[in-house]
Amino acid sequence: MPTTTIRVSSETRTLLHTLARQAGTSMQQVLEEALAQYRRRQFLEALNAAYAVAQSDPAVHAAAEAESADWDATLLDGLDEQETWHES
Repeated sequence: MPTTTIRVSSETRTLLHTLARQAGTSMQQVLEEALAQYRRRQFLEALNAAYAVAQSDPAVHAAAEAESADWDATLLDGLDEQETWHES
């Protein structure tokens, strides 16, 4: 994979080096994992904010609940209702 150079403060580089050494991995791997976690957190925060807006609007909330109910009806599509399923 191609790489590039970025500027970070000395403190950030030292922290990155320390974390990599403690984890027994590279600084690049630590940075990539941190960015993936940051991106996920940003996504979930935006999702939660959008959900809060939807919850505060009765019409939007009702429409979402109706759609969810429609999807719930598909849970057994093509499956025998009499068949017993066990979690592994």
